[in-house]
Amino acid sequence: MSDSNQDLLHTPEGLWDHYGSDLREIETVEDSILGTFHSFGFEDIKTPAFEFFDVFSKEIGTKPSRELYKFFDKDGSTLVLRPDFTPSVARCAAKYFMDDTRPLRFCYEGSVFANTTSLQGKLHESTQMGAELINDDSIYADAEMLAMLIGSLRKAGLSRFQITVGNVEYFKGICEAAGIGGETEPALREYISSKNYYAAEDLLKSRNIAPKYQETFLRITNFMKTDEDLQGVLVSAPNSRAAKAIERLIDLYRVLADYGVTDYISFDLSLLSKYQYYTGIIFKGYTYGVGDAIAAGGRYDSLLSHFGKDAPAIGFAVMIDSLMEALRSQKVSVPEGEPVETLTYTPATFAVKLREAGRLRGEGRRVQLVRG
Repeated sequence: MSDSNQDLLHTPEGLWDHYGSDLREIETVEDSILGTFHSFGFEDIKTPAFEFFDVFSKEIGTKPSRELYKFFDKDGSTLVLRPDFTPSVARCAAKYFMDDTRPLRFCYEGSVFANTTSLQGKLHESTQMGAELINDDSIYADAEMLAMLIGSLRKAGLSRFQITVGNVEYFKGICEAAGIGGETEPALREYISSKNYYAAEDLLKSRNIAPKYQETFLRITNFMKTDEDLQGVLVSAPNSRAAKAIERLIDLYRVLADYGVTDYISFDLSLLSKYQYYTGIIFKGYTYGVGDAIAAGGRYDSLLSHFGKDAPAIGFAVMIDSLMEALRSQKVSVPEGEPVETLTYTPATFAVKLREAGRLRGEGRRVQLVRG
């Protein structure tokens, strides 16, 4: 085989083939998650793999332009392979449900694309499954999404995981109280979200931020487990905006207690996101055996307005590739479904074996005919 033909056997860096038992395991996990979504009354939605650039522009607040796969159509319009499902679903909801005020529940599965460097070690195409709840700004919507996420991960086979919850309004409240804006706020957000607290401290000192606010920012690194822990933060909130953010988390914890899922919940007020469209509750899922989050989501009450629909919303995505890595690392057995049965035939027995295969397939069994 020539070198050129040999090259054609490989996928580009950051892409994978899936087949056989590997693919069957993935499909089993996806089916279990989708079944959980459907049990909560969510309806399937499918959006295009690529959209106009403006759907994922800087104003929307998704991935930086340099991390997008961009190309042109024959009319010269800039198109983008979707890096994120949420803006696509928001656009679709605005288009087809502009005047609908009832709660809208959508769920999806598909590929997302990231044009990152090989040094980052990330997949350029990965699979996500997720859900979006639109037209409901209540704490009960927040709790429903978190409970459904927890149920989905448990149904997939995980038992040891944590969903870390924050509220971006708390960070914004402190910035407002401390008079932080302009270029300082996004830089501070980046340092805190990446847990680079030394850089955050240096930045605050260089901007002559009052010591009491410096202490408040650096205290948000503490993890909390209960509403009582949150009450301790509430008493020192620097303004009403920050206080309301904590009160929302306290109310959320109490509704999650009704769902019986608080063992899977912790709170981290330093939890922020590179996606700028998040406006309130934000969360990520973590487990053993994988370095990245296996799920992420939050509230985005302003995103749909970019598409002409003024509606609150909350959603999340499960990173299937990371979830599968975690399941395999934790030695969680994933059923592969019905095994394939083999019927061997000869020219003389073919008609008999064919009828037998048809009968078994009619019973839902998987049968292959193999010439002996």
